[in-house]
Amino acid sequence: MATSKRPTGAETVTVIGAGLAGLACAVRLHESGARVQILEASDQVGGRVRTDVVDGFLLDRGFQVYLDAYREAGQLLDLQALRLQRFEPGALVWKHGKLWPVMDVFRRPGCLLSSAAAPVGSLFDKLRVALLRRRLLGKPIDVIWQEPEQSTHDYLRACGFSERMIDDFFRSFYGGIFLEDGLDTSSRIFEFTFRMFAEGSATLPARGMQAIPTQLAARIPEGTIRLDCPVQGLEGTTALLEGGERVEADQLVVATDGDSARRLVPAMLVGQPELAWNSVSCIYFAAQAAPVSKPLIVLRGDRRGLVNNLCVPSLVAPGYAPAGQSLISVSVLGDHSGAADLAGQVVAELVDWFGEQVHGWRHLRTEHIPRALPIDPPGHRALRLDDGSLHVCGDYTTSGSIEGAIQSGLRVAGAVIAAGRDGRGGH
Repeated sequence: MATSKRPTGAETVTVIGAGLAGLACAVRLHESGARVQILEASDQVGGRVRTDVVDGFLLDRGFQVYLDAYREAGQLLDLQALRLQRFEPGALVWKHGKLWPVMDVFRRPGCLLSSAAAPVGSLFDKLRVALLRRRLLGKPIDVIWQEPEQSTHDYLRACGFSERMIDDFFRSFYGGIFLEDGLDTSSRIFEFTFRMFAEGSATLPARGMQAIPTQLAARIPEGTIRLDCPVQGLEGTTALLEGGERVEADQLVVATDGDSARRLVPAMLVGQPELAWNSVSCIYFAAQAAPVSKPLIVLRGDRRGLVNNLCVPSLVAPGYAPAGQSLISVSVLGDHSGAADLAGQVVAELVDWFGEQVHGWRHLRTEHIPRALPIDPPGHRALRLDDGSLHVCGDYTTSGSIEGAIQSGLRVAGAVIAAGRDGRGGH
C-alpha cells in the first residue's frame, strides 16, 4: 500500500473535484489559511465549464454564457481580467420565414416599434414582459428563492402570457438556458434568471468560458491541484486512489457532480431523489461571414425542426475565431448522440433561415453532452450536506448555474472553516 500523504502545518482540507464549486471552495479555504489539496479526475479544471481550441477557434463545451449580474460569482471573480464581452439585449426569432428582432426596449428604446411589430406573441404579451420585469426587479433575490413554485410553463400562464408567446419566445430562449423546452423547470429558477437578465447582460469571457475556472485555479498555490486523479472511495476524510494511495486530511469536501457524490458518500444522500440531467448537442461551424450582423442569439420561433438556438460567439468576443472568420454555435436540445449526420441535418434546416451560404460552412465539431445541466423541477430544494468533517457541494445542491455552483462552494467553505474553529475537524 502506498504511503499516506498528509501535508503538515495548518489544518488540511481535501477537495474532490475541480469544477467551479470545488475551485470556489478551495480559493476561499486557501485565503482563510487552510492547506488545500484538490483531486480532479479529468485532465483539466472546470468540470462542465471547458473550452477547447480547434483550428484556432474557441469551442466552449456547450453554449454557455456568464450573466454579469451574478452576485456571489461577481464578488469572487476578477471580472475585469476576464474581459467580458456582451451580447446585445434581445434576440432574433425565426418565424414565418423571416428573422424578427425582439429587443429589450428598456435598454434599446430605438427598437420599440420593430419589436412591437414582430409577430412574436401579441402586443399584450410584450406589455406583460414589461410588467414582469418591473415586478421581479423589485423583488429581493432571497425572496425569489422562498416563493411558492410551479413549473415555468404554468407560471407564465398564471402571469397571463398567451400560449403563442410561450411557444414563439420562451420555449426557445429559456429552453437554451434550462436545456429543456417543455419549461418544466422550477419557476424560482425562471424568476432568478429573468432577474439576472433584467439587471445585467449575457457575456462571454474574451478567451472562452474556461477562463473562469482557470482564473480561480490561478489563485491556489501551484501543486495544489492533482489532475487525472480519480478517487475510488473514501474512509472518513481519507481519499482512496488507484494503486492503494491514500490522501489524508482533517476535513474533506466532495465537490463532484451529483452522480459521483452518491457513489462516494451514499449515506449523506439517503432520501434524496436520484439526480436527473438535461442533455444537449452543440454543433460548431466555421464560416467566412457571419449569418447575422449583431451579437444576438437567434431563436426558433416556429416549433418545427431540430435547432433550438444559434449564435455567433465571434461577433460577441472576436477572439473566439481566427481573423477573417466567424464561429457559429448551434444548440439542439436532448440526447442526439445516436443521430446519423446531425450536422448535415442542421445545415439543411438552416438553409431555410440563411440561404445557400450555409452550404459553405465548415463543420468543426459536434459535442454531445448527455449530462449538461441538473434538472431543477418544482420541489427541488437546496441541500446542506455537512457531517462533521465531511462536506458536499455542487450546483445540484443549489441551482444549475455558474452562480449556483460558486455559491455552493463558498457556502461549504464557510462550513469547513467553522468546523475547524469549533474543533470538529479531524478523523
